[in-house]
Amino acid sequence: MTTTPLPGTPAPVPPGRDPLPPSLRATLPGRHYTDPEIFRREQERVFEAMWFCAVRGADLDRPGAFRTVQVGRENVLVTRARTGELRAFLNVCRHRGARLCLEESGEVRRTLQCPYHAWTYDLDGRLIAAPNLVGMPDVDRVEYGLVRVALREWLGYAWVCLADEPPSFEETVVGAAVERLGDPAAIEHYGTERLALGERVRYDVRANWKLIVENFMECYHCATIHPELTEVLPEFADGYAAQYYVGHGAAFGSGVEGFTVDGSAGFGTLPELTEEQDRRYYAITVKPTVFVNLVPDHVILHRMFPLAADRTVVECDWLYAPEVVASGADVSRSVELFHRVNRQDFDACERTQPAMASRAYRDGGVLVPSEHHIGAFHAWLLRQLGPIDDPSM
Repeated sequence: MTTTPLPGTPAPVPPGRDPLPPSLRATLPGRHYTDPEIFRREQERVFEAMWFCAVRGADLDRPGAFRTVQVGRENVLVTRARTGELRAFLNVCRHRGARLCLEESGEVRRTLQCPYHAWTYDLDGRLIAAPNLVGMPDVDRVEYGLVRVALREWLGYAWVCLADEPPSFEETVVGAAVERLGDPAAIEHYGTERLALGERVRYDVRANWKLIVENFMECYHCATIHPELTEVLPEFADGYAAQYYVGHGAAFGSGVEGFTVDGSAGFGTLPELTEEQDRRYYAITVKPTVFVNLVPDHVILHRMFPLAADRTVVECDWLYAPEVVASGADVSRSVELFHRVNRQDFDACERTQPAMASRAYRDGGVLVPSEHHIGAFHAWLLRQLGPIDDPSM
């Protein structure tokens, strides 16, 4: 594999800001992290327009199981149909607009019934019953069914897209892994869709979602706030994240036996990994809201749910070989390593969020050389959002 920097162009210098020296690049201005109108545009043009990782398929393990998730401004209901397939709908009754399912997760026996007027839908979204429905011939059972949302499954998760014409899943989702790893088959060797859930932690982070993405993409901060991680992955102490290079995985330190909080042995290497993937850590950002972390014996997957300009819920799953979970093995040492990393990262993001409203950050900050690849993320986001009015004009 090559170790060339990831492709991309930096974000443009904000209007009115002096050009930067060649070694520095501009960040986004501070209001991009605080302005409710910019967040609303992100909801519309990013979260509601792209593929969004909603729920782990195995969490809906039987017909009638459901979960509701917030995707941009919409609440989406994901359920397993009687045929065993996953379906996604807007969580809105077609009669008077009441929310159909009020809980985050649950299970129904055969149908989804609105708690307001009892309009009832089957698990494929068709209207099948309502009070006095036979006396209302103009209520078409298909036309007034639930609004379907596009759904694809990958890595064992259901990804949904609210767009009328969803972008190519292969290019925008699977392509992120190919771009990062440099090999279309590399992520397949981990068999993520066959792994079992060992642990899940939900974090409520008082910070803008972009601060979390930017933090995950770089390692300039690793030597400062991640002592446990740099013990396991010593090269991170030098400031360059694995994501800076195509195909590069950070090597375990000598004497480190596994990706655990104390460097002790973890579990057996996943069976289809190549020799090159052993004793290495790979990180992938799938824009806009997913991080995939690959290590020899497990996979860690983060899903972000941006709820406000200054609030993001993050669900983190630790996935292991099914036999590891079934045996009741103690996974706490591997969970604890990245749980500490998460808390350290999210604390840093929460320390940063208040300063985004400061006049000191009105024109933004700077990216030093080891962070230049974040500029590609900023440029991508600005293309999605389109022109934004300058409030100072």
